[in-house]
Amino acid sequence: MSDKPQRLETDLVHAGEPRPRIEGAVTLPIFQSSTFEFGGESEYDHIRYLRLSNTPNHQALHRKLAALEGGQAALVSASGMAAIATTLLACLDAGDHLLAQDCLYGGTHGLITGEMVRLGLSYDFIRGDDPDSWRRCLKPNTRVLYVESITNPLMQVADLEALARFAREHGLISVIDNTFPTPVNFRPLEWGFDLSVHSGTKYLNGHSDIVAGAVIGSRGHIRKIHHTANHLGGSLDSHAAFLLHRGIKTLALRVEAQNRGALRLAEFLQAHPGVARVNYPGLKDHPDHQRACRLFSGFGGMLSFELHGGTEAAERFLKALRLPVNAPSLGGVESLVTRPAATSHVGLSREERRRAGISESLIRLSVGLEAPDDLIRDLESALEAA
Repeated sequence: MSDKPQRLETDLVHAGEPRPRIEGAVTLPIFQSSTFEFGGESEYDHIRYLRLSNTPNHQALHRKLAALEGGQAALVSASGMAAIATTLLACLDAGDHLLAQDCLYGGTHGLITGEMVRLGLSYDFIRGDDPDSWRRCLKPNTRVLYVESITNPLMQVADLEALARFAREHGLISVIDNTFPTPVNFRPLEWGFDLSVHSGTKYLNGHSDIVAGAVIGSRGHIRKIHHTANHLGGSLDSHAAFLLHRGIKTLALRVEAQNRGALRLAEFLQAHPGVARVNYPGLKDHPDHQRACRLFSGFGGMLSFELHGGTEAAERFLKALRLPVNAPSLGGVESLVTRPAATSHVGLSREERRRAGISESLIRLSVGLEAPDDLIRDLESALEAA
């Protein structure tokens, strides 16, 4: 076989698979065992045990995920928040300082502003496209830079190249949440980031039936994060690992279809007189469109928008929808819609949401695999009702 690197679509199916196949099984079996026979391991982290995330199900996932983003190693966890929290706690010590993007997923915002402060860590929020704010907030004890590839829920695209370069220049560990683009649209390690985290609940699995997380990076970083994870206990169970492993294999097909569908819906919404604003980096008038074109292979399946009628109109719109499910998640084969101020970002105060640019009437839409024409007809009907 040629030494030429395989394409991503091939790696999604074949990378990390056990060789030889276990008992000839084409599909990796579920190892429904918490405990494995001792093999003379000399280190605690190497003992075969479900909580230590080193069963055959875990190991296959780790190899596959590392291959997808060009990392040396990876680790899966019990949730996206477990991946984020464990990564930050492994990279920071009491007294350290964190720089974080000013518009983040609500759970990440709460972790940084609440639990991390309680543990003796400090932070400053920075604008993703304002290098002056990065330099102004940098402190002698700053250790980590944390951003999102596409922000949740405003779909902003920060100056990711410059952020990764800034982190390298100042000796910071750069961490990026790559959940929205997925490795199909963006591979952060190739652009200079140290660690890429995912909510595997979303696009990686893609079927709204598990909760999982992942972090990908160098062997040294992942070894340290894995050691911390073994103490915190946020390991992924074997059945969820099996479902995540299965879901990843269709990632390219799903994401490419969702890229196309989301662009069509964003263009429809932008042209509708009842819509005041649409946030989608694939739109030519999005402020970060040119940057997104340079960084990404596709613009993703996520968009958000506001109606002229405000919060009451948004609620009427949500109730009138027939196809998208009003639910606070994303990345599945079915379209999901939510009002972030009432769900994903309800943990932020109204003033915190205002500062982040998240209005009470903002609607976030995760575009699934339904026919775009059917979704557009449903959106049009719901807009008439709003």
